[in-house]
Amino acid sequence: MTHKDEEGNEVCCPRFDPSPWDEKIHHWDNKLFIKDSVPQFLHIPLPMMYSKKVSKMWNMIQEAHADPEIKDFLLLAYDPSPWKSELYMSTTKEVPGAENVRLSGTFLTKVFDGPYNAVPSWIPEMDEYVEKQGKKVKKYYLYYTTCPKCAKKYGHNYAVMFAEIE
Repeated sequence: MTHKDEEGNEVCCPRFDPSPWDEKIHHWDNKLFIKDSVPQFLHIPLPMMYSKKVSKMWNMIQEAHADPEIKDFLLLAYDPSPWKSELYMSTTKEVPGAENVRLSGTFLTKVFDGPYNAVPSWIPEMDEYVEKQGKKVKKYYLYYTTCPKCAKKYGHNYAVMFAEIE
């Protein structure tokens, strides 16, 4: 996926600004996504399959003219098991041929910076944050804000953890 930055240069991932996401609350009412899944091994996505699936989803969205502005783009991952990850890519309208889903609820978000293998250590920190808000977690989603190449370029590997709360 590429887009133009502020200067008109073609870039892969925009520089991520954590401020709208760190320790914030988001209310969604039928927020539209397309959904697909990828196999993984012990919660680790298989890189080539992940990349192909994300590209396929993005191409479907673009062909349907349903691509959000880059500032509104989200790619959420939910792991229902160690062997499968569900991907949710935001869209502006239903996409033919895709599994269109709508997410509703209240989500607490927190930004983390680190490698993918740090996710297990982020969960207790997120649990503590949610508990301090007097809430309980129903489900976790992760938003990886940049691809590995751009994370290296920017010097940060930000991820936003979404805790859907009761």
